[in-house]
Amino acid sequence: MEFLYILQEVLIWTTTIFWFYQFFISICSFINFKEKPIIEEKTNRFMAIIPAHNEEKVIENLILSLKKQDYPKEAYDIFVIADNCTDNTAKISKNAGAIVYERFDSRNKTKGAALNWFLAQKIEEDAPYDAFCIFDADNIVDINFLKNMNIKLCQGETVVQGYRDIKNPTDSWVTAGYAIFYWTMNRFYHLARYNLGLSPLINGTGFMVKFDQIKPDGWNTKTLTEDIEFSLKQIIKGKKLGWAKDAIVYDEQPVDFKQSWSQRSRWTVGHIQCMNQYTKDLALAVKKNKTVMNFDGLLYIIGSIPMFIATLALLLVNAILYFGHGLSAIDLINSYIRYIIPTFIVPIFTAIIIMKLENKKIKPMAKGLLFYPLFLASWLAINFKCLFKRDIKWEKIQHVRNIKINELENVEEQF
Repeated sequence: MEFLYILQEVLIWTTTIFWFYQFFISICSFINFKEKPIIEEKTNRFMAIIPAHNEEKVIENLILSLKKQDYPKEAYDIFVIADNCTDNTAKISKNAGAIVYERFDSRNKTKGAALNWFLAQKIEEDAPYDAFCIFDADNIVDINFLKNMNIKLCQGETVVQGYRDIKNPTDSWVTAGYAIFYWTMNRFYHLARYNLGLSPLINGTGFMVKFDQIKPDGWNTKTLTEDIEFSLKQIIKGKKLGWAKDAIVYDEQPVDFKQSWSQRSRWTVGHIQCMNQYTKDLALAVKKNKTVMNFDGLLYIIGSIPMFIATLALLLVNAILYFGHGLSAIDLINSYIRYIIPTFIVPIFTAIIIMKLENKKIKPMAKGLLFYPLFLASWLAINFKCLFKRDIKWEKIQHVRNIKINELENVEEQF
């Protein structure tokens, strides 16, 4: 029994310190710092790269939004990687004005593999570009995206994540859950860390990388979450990633819970892969570089699954103590309440605050806010499932919301 009391204290202090640290970092999102100075005035040349697998229903709208960029048309090219496509993705992309590279490889169907295949060719060609931006086929890009990324490049940034918004936040409680989650991450993770001089992470789509940054090795990622993996590899090298809140990309999220479960399961497995692959390297980087940035990167990778396990262990220890008459019923209930409130209730109020700060109207999202605890609970269930069963098979998420950039502008007015 004494051992359980000691374990209980260790778990309480571990989880408390971790979440207090996250709370402190999040507060820094309210601090407004001056923009970094321009190092070199230049109109940089960009590649807008779109990896796409059977995306004939949505890809044209993305290409058209990219062609409407408020940026010199001769300073960027749009490339589509038609990856193992069996539909009209390549044809539609060509007709819309993109340069199409068709790839057929039944053994390596991941986004990371497609990017590596394409970028390896551009490196070999010594293609005349300063940077590239990655988009998912279902995205729509704000007219000022490239202009704002160019500013970041001129400020000396080399890897920059843009503001990832949602183009279908009110389609269902599932899409609303995604929207609230990304709005929270945008402010309390990416912006907060950027303000403090720590490192944000690239987040799947809508990000920019200086071309020289990947030479000569290319886009060399191996996990299911190539974005997180690439971010961690930069942090290990001691390189901070940037954040561009005005470079906005709109993403379509799954409406159906089954598809959402599949997608988030893949993300969790990819995160576990990154944890297994890079935790040691991150720890060594902390020792070598002795920076808070490296320490924060280490906390990120151990802050999801390991902290989830620690929390489950604490709840289990409390239950064992209760049944062993080492904890009263009131103390047991209080311990569970102290977990339930910050995990499921506080995020609703946090979301409301963020929506106010981000000028998002609350009324259209009322149902989503109400069901947000269910969205979070399902993610915890996914984490638990992935502790024991890790299906690494990639399943395509169906994108069907044929929203054009002008239609999105009308939707934005409602928010």
